Amino acid sequence: MSSDSSKKPGRPIVTPKRAAIIAAAGKSFLTKGFAATSIEQVAADAGVSKVTIYNHFGDKRALFAASVHHECAVMRANFAIEPAPAGTLRERLTAIGEAMVAFLSREELVRFDRRIAAETETEPTIGEAFLSAGPHRMRAAFAALLETMVAGGELDIADTEIAVEQFVSMCKGMGDLERRFGQPPDPERDRRRIDGAVEVFCRAYARS
Repeated sequence: MSSDSSKKPGRPIVTPKRAAIIAAAGKSFLTKGFAATSIEQVAADAGVSKVTIYNHFGDKRALFAASVHHECAVMRANFAIEPAPAGTLRERLTAIGEAMVAFLSREELVRFDRRIAAETETEPTIGEAFLSAGPHRMRAAFAALLETMVAGGELDIADTEIAVEQFVSMCKGMGDLERRFGQPPDPERDRRRIDGAVEVFCRAYARS
């Protein structure tokens, strides 16, 4: 009986099966787009039935949102808040900038970003799902990290969310836009952007 109850709609499926569905869905959404992705093909690729997917995700939009959450979780992991961060303020900010730029430079993420932007033209909720799962949650997590630095006396920031946007924008520069339009990565310029972002950020907000 316990085995049957684990399969009721709304209950989480076993981790390996859920991972297989999300992996298959993410690959299809990335390569084919939202409209061209079919639940039938995702089910076949994941080795499950259509009913299993519908039972646990409801519809294709919810499956897309789950795959976006999964992909964005990789990014959030790069910005995990450590209870006792090691290194100087500049070293920690540099590490954050490096991790962020490295993630944004991944070819599959650039393709995913393009695909989401294209699909949002016809389905605005797709863009909302991406922003909610990725950028907005990342901003909140990074702002929380900055707040711990403010509380610890390292930074003097009145609006941590704006400070996050400033730092991220400086680290990305035009690199984000260039990659989206097919330009190859430029590690040397990325290095200068990150170093410059850390320098400007610390001059603006670091307590002397």
